[in-house]
Amino acid sequence: MKKVLYTFILFIAIGSLCFAGNPDRQGEAGAGELLLNPWARSAGLHSMTTSFASGVEALRLNPAGIGRLSSREIYLGNTRLYEGSGLQHNAVGYAQRGKGNGAFGFSLAIMDFGEIPITTEDQPEGTGGFYSPNFVNLGLGYSYTYENKISVGILTRLISETLPSLTAFGLAIDAGVQYVSGDRDNFKLGISLRNIGTPLKFSGEGLSRQVIVIEDQDPRKFDSRAEGFDLPSVLNIGFSYDFYLNDDIYIRGLANFTSNAFSRDQIGGGAELHYGDLVTLRGGYKYEIGQTTGGNNNIYTGASAGGTINVPMKKGSANKLGIDYAYRTTSPFRGTHNFGVRLTF
Repeated sequence: MKKVLYTFILFIAIGSLCFAGNPDRQGEAGAGELLLNPWARSAGLHSMTTSFASGVEALRLNPAGIGRLSSREIYLGNTRLYEGSGLQHNAVGYAQRGKGNGAFGFSLAIMDFGEIPITTEDQPEGTGGFYSPNFVNLGLGYSYTYENKISVGILTRLISETLPSLTAFGLAIDAGVQYVSGDRDNFKLGISLRNIGTPLKFSGEGLSRQVIVIEDQDPRKFDSRAEGFDLPSVLNIGFSYDFYLNDDIYIRGLANFTSNAFSRDQIGGGAELHYGDLVTLRGGYKYEIGQTTGGNNNIYTGASAGGTINVPMKKGSANKLGIDYAYRTTSPFRGTHNFGVRLTF
């Protein structure tokens, strides 16, 4: 218990030092795709599963939970962001427990912006060509579990943002702790610190242009200096408790606090209804502290809901195919839809 207490105090202290932000800094961070959640199970609870995220989903939310799975898991996720915008977020991940108490996993997430018309100063209506930015991040994580009670994890994420003739690369680190207690592991507590890393800066030929300085002379090449931008660092603290109605049915209640370095803090809660390992229904609500009516609020404050169906690959088999769905209200736009397919084997 002392080790648990000291570890939690260390994480809170580190988080306090790293999070000196306030709402006045909103919009100053870049790489906003790091805050997007492509996994439908946790998206149905507004990503507030810090205390019990497991397997592939833990690679995005709390790397301490990578080893909180029975064996191996493959997860495919598709997100239709802000219905009506045409944006999509696609991801694939793999997680596996080792022979000992360790576990590892990796995930690849890609933004899909569709085709954007190319415009210039001379052709503001478009040149007839199209381009699509490439925003990709690859996460590699490892976790270790002590006597099935305490899990610690760390993850390194490579970030790449590419536009025509412009590129930006960066590195981010996530770290987390999960603690489980109770006769049936009812109580769960988790802390995660995400997106701590190097600033990103765009570079490339796209920052250069030819300008005629003196009439009748050849144009000269001038390079613009791009300003660097910080990553959207986030500190999450959450807990949950399972209330068993019988051996097969239980309700999981949860609460979560999010401290954003570059925007207002958020608080929320939710619940899951589990019928064995076959069907799960979930819903949550997230509130932005200090939000104002009609103000510059987070797009994801409000309600979320979702469900999961797990189908055994064959009778009596531990291998299962999971189908997940989640919906989150947004303002503006018409909400965000998450779809996921999991294979546990």
